[in-house]
Amino acid sequence: MRNLKRAFWGALALLVLPWLVVEPTMFRPGSFFGLRDVMVQLTGFVAIGCMSLALVLALRPRWPEQWLGGLDKMYRMHKWLGIAALVVAVIHWLWAQAPKWAVGWGWLERPARGMRSRPDSPVASLLSSQRGAAESVGEWVFYAVVVLIVLALIRRFPYHWFYKTHRLLAVGWLALVFHAVVLLKFGYWATPVGWLTAVLLACGSWAAIVVLLRRVGTRSQVEGRITSLHHFDGVDALEIETEVQGWPGHKPGQFAFVTADPADGAHPYTIASGWRKEAPRITFVVKDLGDDTHRLHEGLRVEQAVRVEGPYGCFTFDDGRPRQIWVGGGIGITPFIGRMKHMAWQKEDRDWPAGQKIDLFHSTADVDEEALDRLAGDARSANVRLHVLIDARDGYLTGERIRAAVPEWREASIWFCGPTGFGEVLKRDLAGQGFPVERHFHQEFFAMR
Repeated sequence: MRNLKRAFWGALALLVLPWLVVEPTMFRPGSFFGLRDVMVQLTGFVAIGCMSLALVLALRPRWPEQWLGGLDKMYRMHKWLGIAALVVAVIHWLWAQAPKWAVGWGWLERPARGMRSRPDSPVASLLSSQRGAAESVGEWVFYAVVVLIVLALIRRFPYHWFYKTHRLLAVGWLALVFHAVVLLKFGYWATPVGWLTAVLLACGSWAAIVVLLRRVGTRSQVEGRITSLHHFDGVDALEIETEVQGWPGHKPGQFAFVTADPADGAHPYTIASGWRKEAPRITFVVKDLGDDTHRLHEGLRVEQAVRVEGPYGCFTFDDGRPRQIWVGGGIGITPFIGRMKHMAWQKEDRDWPAGQKIDLFHSTADVDEEALDRLAGDARSANVRLHVLIDARDGYLTGERIRAAVPEWREASIWFCGPTGFGEVLKRDLAGQGFPVERHFHQEFFAMR
């Protein structure tokens, strides 16, 4: 999380600092309309920059994943950049429109305009002739982008509609490129602001084209087929076993994107199995939470062809600590199942410290005896001490209960996968007891929107 916050604020600083070089006097006393012109330029540039970076991250690039802590963190960065673009774009629009309203209401007096000099450069002249069109395009695209970003932030908005509408942002971006190129102050193009703008527009446009051509993640995709389906009625979860060809292998705790129906797009699911090259199969466990997961349960069949993309994620348990505490809330138990299967298979060639002690806490509101029996069997095979807490019977899992069950908790690393709110409460509780959460509390943010 620390690197994620540094990356976000660093990106904003990277966008703002060039303006302090180009416009060092922007906050000194002067005319209101002079300040307005600079602020329109600044906010427009920052909004474009945030949107460009968000588009690049939407391609699921491999290079920042390790530093940010996994694709789940990278998508959180994508979300923050989208929100920042929305907020700054609204400010940009207000700087452009509000003074006009104030003049119309008699609150401000527009400064007298002299004769506008004719641009010396033919390029500047061409861009100047397109100002009216660029302003109109920018205004209407702004309204559309606001609606699309707000829809993306509404969790109740159905995923299959989110998948279709969110891609329209790439179309909006290409229109905003025209708006930005025409309306950026021509003199800025020869400064760091102009150079950075050119890079951002080029990268964002490339990303938008990849998105529109549906080429995101294609280099990491392999073909597969469903070999078995098993439904756990008590927890309303579906176990999907797939056979894949050309899969590079994965570490337990990672996840993949699965495409069963191209019209619905790829869905991220945590892998609930280890990897053996001689048996190239991947298992996913997906809980029916409504919307896309409900459609998935209804639409899958054995022998159906699927595409699997990945692996992604850094929730891989490989911190080398001799003591680990795992916490799986609800369907968040999935990565721990994969890790235990891996440990059972790799006892002779282990990739974890000898004598490592592990406690797994599984907190759940739903009960399926078959699923719990399988979980207990996996724990025994991996020599993991299992604690199952059923909410109605045992109450909620708390930091206090974990500390009571594991007296050596201060020496452990904690790996959490489950509801985000539950994780944040647990993290704050442990931090209040002096646990170094920044270094040894690992949390999977399994929310891709």
